[in-house]
Amino acid sequence: MNSQSAINKEVFIPRDERLLVSVEVWRRKRKKISFLPPGAKRDYATFICVSVTNTVPHQLFITKVKQFGGSSSFTRRSQWTVEQLRQVNGINANKDSPEFDLVFDNAFDQWVARSSAEKCIFIQILYHACQTYWQGKAGSLGKPVKLIKVGQQGRATQGAHPEVGAGPSDSSASRTAKARRKSYVPPRETEFINCQSKLTGDACTMNLVIYRCKVFLNRMKNLIVANQNRSPGRVKATVKETLKSGQTRQRVTGGTLGNVAKRVNVTLGQRGDRLTHAEDKTVELMHKAQQFADTAHKLALKYSK
Repeated sequence: MNSQSAINKEVFIPRDERLLVSVEVWRRKRKKISFLPPGAKRDYATFICVSVTNTVPHQLFITKVKQFGGSSSFTRRSQWTVEQLRQVNGINANKDSPEFDLVFDNAFDQWVARSSAEKCIFIQILYHACQTYWQGKAGSLGKPVKLIKVGQQGRATQGAHPEVGAGPSDSSASRTAKARRKSYVPPRETEFINCQSKLTGDACTMNLVIYRCKVFLNRMKNLIVANQNRSPGRVKATVKETLKSGQTRQRVTGGTLGNVAKRVNVTLGQRGDRLTHAEDKTVELMHKAQQFADTAHKLALKYSK
Protein backbone atom coordinates (compact mmCIF):
# COMPACT_ATOMS: atom_id res chain seq x y z
CA MET A 1 0.00 0.00 0.00
CA ASN A 2 1.48 3.36 -1.05
CA SER A 3 1.44 6.47 1.13
CA GLN A 4 -1.60 8.04 -0.57
CA SER A 5 -3.75 4.94 -0.01
CA ALA A 6 -2.58 4.69 3.61
CA ILE A 7 -3.37 8.38 4.27
CA ASN A 8 -6.82 8.02 2.73
CA LYS A 9 -7.56 4.93 4.83
CA GLU A 10 -6.27 6.29 8.16
CA VAL A 11 -7.11 10.00 8.00
CA PHE A 12 -9.92 10.73 5.54
CA ILE A 13 -12.21 7.68 5.31
CA PRO A 14 -13.05 7.80 9.07
CA ARG A 15 -14.08 11.47 8.58
CA ASP A 16 -16.34 10.59 5.63
CA GLU A 17 -13.98 12.30 3.18
CA ARG A 18 -12.27 11.15 -0.01
CA LEU A 19 -8.64 11.92 -0.81
CA LEU A 20 -8.10 13.38 -4.29
CA VAL A 21 -4.33 13.87 -4.27
CA SER A 22 -1.41 14.13 -1.87
CA VAL A 23 2.18 15.27 -2.27
CA GLU A 24 5.16 14.88 0.07
CA VAL A 25 6.82 18.23 0.68
CA TRP A 26 9.61 20.02 2.55
CA ARG A 27 9.81 23.66 3.50
CA ARG A 28 12.00 25.87 1.32
CA LYS A 29 12.71 28.05 4.33
CA ARG A 30 12.58 26.10 7.55
CA LYS A 31 10.81 27.72 10.49
CA LYS A 32 12.91 28.16 13.61
CA ILE A 33 11.54 26.27 16.62
CA SER A 34 12.75 27.57 19.97
CA PHE A 35 12.90 24.23 21.79
CA LEU A 36 15.04 22.55 19.10
CA PRO A 37 18.83 23.02 19.30
CA PRO A 38 20.52 24.63 16.27
CA GLY A 39 21.11 22.17 13.47
CA ALA A 40 18.71 19.56 14.88
CA LYS A 41 16.79 17.57 12.27
CA ARG A 42 13.07 17.03 12.62
CA ASP A 43 12.35 13.38 11.94
CA TYR A 44 9.00 13.49 10.17
CA ALA A 45 7.46 13.60 6.71
CA THR A 46 4.90 16.21 5.65
CA PHE A 47 2.11 15.64 3.13
CA ILE A 48 -0.24 18.26 1.64
CA CYS A 49 -3.57 16.62 0.77
CA VAL A 50 -6.69 17.69 -1.12
CA SER A 51 -9.91 15.97 -0.03
CA VAL A 52 -13.64 16.29 -0.62
CA THR A 53 -16.55 15.32 1.62
CA ASN A 54 -18.91 12.53 0.59
CA THR A 55 -21.97 14.41 1.87
CA VAL A 56 -23.88 16.99 -0.16
CA PRO A 57 -23.15 19.87 -0.49
CA HIS A 58 -19.56 18.79 -1.09
CA GLN A 59 -16.82 20.66 0.76
CA LEU A 60 -13.23 20.88 -0.47
CA PHE A 61 -10.38 20.83 2.08
CA ILE A 62 -6.61 21.25 2.01
CA THR A 63 -5.03 19.26 4.87
CA LYS A 64 -1.52 19.01 6.26
CA VAL A 65 -0.69 15.45 7.35
CA LYS A 66 2.50 14.31 9.09
CA GLN A 67 4.18 10.96 9.63
CA PHE A 68 6.72 10.96 12.45
CA GLY A 69 9.87 8.86 12.36
CA GLY A 70 9.56 5.32 13.65
CA SER A 71 5.78 5.33 13.23
CA SER A 72 3.72 3.91 10.38
CA SER A 73 0.61 5.98 11.26
CA PHE A 74 -0.35 9.40 9.87
CA THR A 75 -1.55 12.40 11.89
CA ARG A 76 -3.76 15.26 10.69
CA ARG A 77 -2.19 18.58 11.77
CA SER A 78 -3.93 21.49 10.02
CA GLN A 79 -6.90 21.85 7.70
CA TRP A 80 -8.29 24.70 5.60
CA THR A 81 -11.35 25.06 3.39
CA VAL A 82 -10.92 26.00 -0.25
CA GLU A 83 -12.53 29.37 0.54
CA GLN A 84 -9.59 30.10 2.86
CA LEU A 85 -7.12 29.26 0.08
CA ARG A 86 -6.39 32.63 -1.52
CA GLN A 87 -3.56 31.86 -3.89
CA VAL A 88 -1.54 29.02 -5.41
CA ASN A 89 1.83 30.14 -6.76
CA GLY A 90 3.59 27.78 -9.17
CA ILE A 91 6.82 29.89 -8.95
CA ASN A 92 7.85 29.33 -12.59
CA ALA A 93 5.44 29.39 -15.53
CA ASN A 94 8.11 28.54 -18.11
CA LYS A 95 9.48 25.20 -16.89
CA ASP A 96 8.76 22.35 -14.49
CA SER A 97 9.98 22.97 -10.96
CA PRO A 98 9.22 21.29 -7.61
CA GLU A 99 8.63 24.58 -5.73
CA PHE A 100 5.20 26.06 -5.02
CA ASP A 101 3.53 28.37 -2.49
CA LEU A 102 0.12 28.17 -0.79
CA VAL A 103 -1.41 31.38 0.60
CA PHE A 104 -4.29 31.07 3.08
CA ASP A 105 -6.19 33.66 5.11
CA ASN A 106 -4.01 33.05 8.16
CA ALA A 107 -0.97 31.19 6.79
CA PHE A 108 1.67 31.33 4.07
CA ASP A 109 3.74 28.23 3.27
CA GLN A 110 6.62 27.76 0.84
CA TRP A 111 7.04 24.13 -0.18
CA VAL A 112 9.30 21.90 -2.27
CA ALA A 113 7.85 18.65 -3.61
CA ARG A 114 9.80 15.41 -4.05
CA SER A 115 9.87 16.03 -7.83
CA SER A 116 8.50 18.52 -10.33
CA ALA A 117 6.17 15.83 -11.75
CA GLU A 118 4.52 15.23 -8.36
CA LYS A 119 4.08 18.98 -7.87
CA CYS A 120 2.48 19.31 -11.34
CA ILE A 121 0.04 16.46 -10.59
CA PHE A 122 -0.91 18.12 -7.28
CA ILE A 123 -1.51 21.58 -8.81
CA GLN A 124 -3.41 20.14 -11.78
CA ILE A 125 -5.84 18.14 -9.63
CA LEU A 126 -6.19 21.02 -7.14
CA TYR A 127 -7.00 23.44 -9.98
CA HIS A 128 -9.75 21.25 -11.42
CA ALA A 129 -11.16 20.53 -7.96
CA CYS A 130 -11.34 24.28 -7.26
CA GLN A 131 -13.01 24.93 -10.63
CA THR A 132 -15.61 22.24 -9.96
CA TYR A 133 -16.25 23.58 -6.45
CA TRP A 134 -16.69 27.21 -7.53
CA GLN A 135 -18.93 26.24 -10.45
CA GLY A 136 -21.14 24.26 -8.07
CA LYS A 137 -21.13 27.21 -5.67
CA ALA A 138 -22.25 29.56 -8.43
CA GLY A 139 -25.01 27.14 -9.42
CA SER A 140 -26.32 26.97 -5.86
CA LEU A 141 -26.35 30.78 -5.64
CA GLY A 142 -28.65 30.89 -8.66
CA LYS A 143 -31.48 29.20 -6.73
CA PRO A 144 -32.58 32.29 -4.73
CA VAL A 145 -33.07 34.13 -8.04
CA LYS A 146 -35.58 31.51 -9.13
CA LEU A 147 -37.39 31.86 -5.83
CA ILE A 148 -37.66 35.63 -6.32
CA LYS A 149 -39.09 35.12 -9.81
CA VAL A 150 -41.66 32.73 -8.41
CA GLY A 151 -42.65 35.34 -5.83
CA GLN A 152 -43.03 37.98 -8.55
CA GLN A 153 -45.27 35.66 -10.58
CA GLY A 154 -47.38 35.05 -7.48
CA ARG A 155 -47.86 38.80 -6.95
CA ALA A 156 -48.88 39.21 -10.60
CA THR A 157 -51.48 36.47 -10.17
CA GLN A 158 -52.79 38.13 -7.06
CA GLY A 159 -53.11 41.43 -8.98
CA ALA A 160 -55.18 39.68 -11.65
CA HIS A 161 -57.57 38.28 -9.00
CA PRO A 162 -58.27 41.06 -6.55
CA GLU A 163 -60.67 38.87 -4.60
CA VAL A 164 -57.73 36.96 -3.12
CA GLY A 165 -55.84 40.08 -2.03
CA ALA A 166 -52.14 40.59 -1.35
CA GLY A 167 -51.18 41.27 2.22
CA PRO A 168 -48.37 43.54 3.30
CA SER A 169 -46.39 40.51 4.50
CA ASP A 170 -45.77 39.36 0.89
CA SER A 171 -44.20 42.66 -0.18
CA SER A 172 -42.05 42.85 2.97
CA ALA A 173 -40.82 39.27 2.42
CA SER A 174 -39.84 40.08 -1.17
CA ARG A 175 -38.00 43.21 -0.05
CA THR A 176 -36.16 41.19 2.60
CA ALA A 177 -35.15 38.58 0.01
CA LYS A 178 -33.88 41.28 -2.36
CA ALA A 179 -31.94 42.96 0.43
CA ARG A 180 -30.28 39.70 1.41
CA ARG A 181 -29.44 39.02 -2.22
CA LYS A 182 -27.82 42.44 -2.62
CA SER A 183 -25.94 42.31 0.70
CA TYR A 184 -24.46 38.86 0.01
CA VAL A 185 -20.79 39.07 -0.95
CA PRO A 186 -19.58 35.83 -2.62
CA PRO A 187 -16.17 34.56 -1.49
CA ARG A 188 -13.24 35.27 -3.77
CA GLU A 189 -12.14 32.35 -5.89
CA THR A 190 -8.69 30.83 -5.50
CA GLU A 191 -6.07 32.51 -7.69
CA PHE A 192 -3.52 30.40 -9.58
CA ILE A 193 -0.45 32.38 -10.63
CA ASN A 194 2.87 31.42 -12.28
CA CYS A 195 1.40 28.03 -13.24
CA GLN A 196 2.12 26.45 -16.61
CA SER A 197 -0.74 26.60 -19.07
CA LYS A 198 -0.60 22.82 -19.58
CA LEU A 199 -1.69 22.42 -15.94
CA THR A 200 -4.77 24.60 -16.35
CA GLY A 201 -5.51 24.17 -20.09
CA ASP A 202 -7.73 21.83 -22.06
CA ALA A 203 -5.13 19.06 -22.50
CA CYS A 204 -4.92 18.32 -18.78
CA THR A 205 -5.94 14.66 -18.94
CA MET A 206 -3.10 13.77 -21.31
CA ASN A 207 -0.59 15.79 -19.27
CA LEU A 208 -1.70 14.00 -16.10
CA VAL A 209 -0.85 10.63 -17.67
CA ILE A 210 2.58 11.95 -18.71
CA TYR A 211 3.36 13.24 -15.23
CA ARG A 212 2.29 9.96 -13.63
CA CYS A 213 4.73 8.13 -15.94
CA LYS A 214 7.50 10.52 -14.88
CA VAL A 215 6.73 9.95 -11.19
CA PHE A 216 6.87 6.19 -11.69
CA LEU A 217 10.22 6.39 -13.49
CA ASN A 218 11.68 8.65 -10.79
CA ARG A 219 10.66 6.18 -8.10
CA MET A 220 12.20 3.28 -10.04
CA LYS A 221 15.44 5.23 -10.48
CA ASN A 222 15.61 6.12 -6.78
CA LEU A 223 14.96 2.49 -5.85
CA ILE A 224 17.78 1.22 -8.07
CA VAL A 225 20.21 3.83 -6.73
CA ALA A 226 19.28 2.92 -3.16
CA ASN A 227 19.86 -0.78 -3.87
CA GLN A 228 23.23 -0.01 -5.44
CA ASN A 229 24.32 2.00 -2.40
CA ARG A 230 23.04 -0.63 0.00
CA SER A 231 24.44 -3.78 -1.66
CA PRO A 232 28.17 -3.35 -0.74
CA GLY A 233 27.28 -2.88 2.90
CA ARG A 234 25.13 -5.99 2.89
CA VAL A 235 27.93 -8.07 1.35
CA LYS A 236 30.42 -6.85 3.97
CA ALA A 237 27.94 -7.61 6.74
CA THR A 238 27.43 -11.09 5.32
CA VAL A 239 31.19 -11.71 5.26
CA LYS A 240 31.62 -10.48 8.85
CA GLU A 241 28.75 -12.65 10.12
CA THR A 242 30.14 -15.67 8.29
CA LEU A 243 33.62 -15.15 9.70
CA LYS A 244 32.29 -14.52 13.21
CA SER A 245 30.18 -17.65 13.24
CA GLY A 246 33.10 -19.70 11.91
CA GLN A 247 35.41 -18.42 14.63
CA THR A 248 32.99 -19.32 17.40
CA ARG A 249 32.61 -22.89 16.19
CA GLN A 250 36.14 -23.71 15.15
CA ARG A 251 39.35 -22.16 14.02
CA VAL A 252 39.01 -20.77 10.54
CA THR A 253 41.38 -22.56 8.16
CA GLY A 254 42.77 -21.43 4.84
CA GLY A 255 40.32 -23.67 2.97
CA THR A 256 37.32 -22.15 4.79
CA LEU A 257 38.48 -18.63 3.94
CA GLY A 258 38.83 -19.67 0.32
CA ASN A 259 35.27 -21.00 0.31
CA VAL A 260 34.00 -17.79 1.89
CA ALA A 261 35.82 -15.67 -0.69
CA LYS A 262 34.44 -17.83 -3.50
CA ARG A 263 30.87 -17.44 -2.15
CA VAL A 264 31.35 -13.68 -1.85
CA ASN A 265 32.56 -13.47 -5.45
CA VAL A 266 29.57 -15.49 -6.66
CA THR A 267 27.17 -13.32 -4.64
CA LEU A 268 28.71 -10.11 -5.98
CA GLY A 269 28.52 -11.44 -9.54
CA GLN A 270 24.84 -12.35 -9.13
CA ARG A 271 24.03 -8.98 -7.62
CA GLY A 272 25.89 -7.20 -10.42
CA ASP A 273 23.98 -9.16 -13.06
CA ARG A 274 20.67 -8.31 -11.41
CA LEU A 275 21.52 -4.61 -11.13
CA THR A 276 22.65 -4.52 -14.76
CA HIS A 277 19.42 -6.18 -15.85
CA ALA A 278 17.39 -3.70 -13.75
CA GLU A 279 19.29 -0.74 -15.23
CA ASP A 280 18.67 -2.01 -18.77
CA LYS A 281 14.98 -2.39 -18.02
CA THR A 282 14.85 1.12 -16.54
CA VAL A 283 16.53 2.65 -19.59
CA GLU A 284 14.09 0.79 -21.83
CA LEU A 285 11.14 2.05 -19.79
CA MET A 286 12.47 5.60 -19.90
CA HIS A 287 12.76 5.47 -23.69
CA LYS A 288 9.24 4.11 -24.02
CA ALA A 289 7.89 6.75 -21.64
CA GLN A 290 9.66 9.49 -23.59
CA GLN A 291 8.18 8.21 -26.84
CA PHE A 292 4.76 8.08 -25.22
CA ALA A 293 5.18 11.62 -23.86
CA ASP A 294 6.18 12.94 -27.30
CA THR A 295 3.20 11.26 -28.95
CA ALA A 296 0.83 12.54 -26.27
CA HIS A 297 2.20 16.06 -26.63
CA LYS A 298 1.67 15.97 -30.39
CA LEU A 299 -1.91 14.74 -29.91
CA ALA A 300 -2.55 17.43 -27.31
CA LEU A 301 -1.30 20.14 -29.67
CA LYS A 302 -3.33 18.68 -32.53
CA TYR A 303 -6.66 18.59 -30.68
CA SER A 304 -6.14 21.84 -28.76
CA LYS A 305 -6.27 23.84 -32.01
